[in-house]
Amino acid sequence: MSFGFGGCFSSISSISTTTTRFVPICYRWFGSFNLNCNKTLITRLSLSNWTTSTSSSSASMSTTSTTTTASSPTERPVVESPKPKQQPWLIVGLGNPGKKFQSTRHNVGFEMVDAIAEAEGISISSVSFKALLGKGFIGDVPVMLAKPQTFMNASGESVGAIVSYYKIPLKQVLVIFDDLDLPFAKLRLLPKGGHGGHNGMRSVIDHFKGNRDFPRLRIGIGRPPGKMDSINYVLRPFSKQEREELNFTFQDGLEAVRILLLEGFNKSATFVNSAKPLEQLG
Repeated sequence: MSFGFGGCFSSISSISTTTTRFVPICYRWFGSFNLNCNKTLITRLSLSNWTTSTSSSSASMSTTSTTTTASSPTERPVVESPKPKQQPWLIVGLGNPGKKFQSTRHNVGFEMVDAIAEAEGISISSVSFKALLGKGFIGDVPVMLAKPQTFMNASGESVGAIVSYYKIPLKQVLVIFDDLDLPFAKLRLLPKGGHGGHNGMRSVIDHFKGNRDFPRLRIGIGRPPGKMDSINYVLRPFSKQEREELNFTFQDGLEAVRILLLEGFNKSATFVNSAKPLEQLG
């Protein structure tokens, strides 16, 4: 078996276009079989092809680099501006303080707020602005729950002070109270309105400087039977049957408040006001 110079390169002129990978193969052959090739020729050929290849590669890299630089300008990091602090909602339940008035018709506002607090895990334990206060969240919305301790007819002293101190927009103040003109256990959500003869609401509106543009959730307690005086009626406790019915109303009220805060007034009003009327219990 014979290996000569011609065994590696059949023609010097034909190898000028040979790729650079061909030369190292010759180096391996000469190393393995001690062939007496013209090392100078191989070196020149190798260097010539390497130089050509390197120049082409450098030109290609230069073009790629230029293209990349042109198409990829330096990007500045995007810095998000901090979100403005969200104003809390104030949910107020109207009623009278003390054991004497617990579980009476006039205190359904207190009871509705208690139901919200229990469901959302909010403790109403602090005393401030003449009210029992609790702070927490419904979903991701900050909320304050308040039960004024001024007695019903002076509720505005407490509510007005809270709104003024925390600068709460009136559109985010929900007042919950009892209503003689609604059938028992019926709910009604309104965006604004007058006091309707309710002294607690009268006081709140007075301390809002006559502004009536705030939402309110009315809970029906029905009209007094026969010739019973309204004052005596609103201070009466509920019967067992009425209490069972009212518990369902509180569940609907809780859902209405959640929708109001998380989805808006219109959806909440649709949920509340389109509900089937409950039959008044005698």
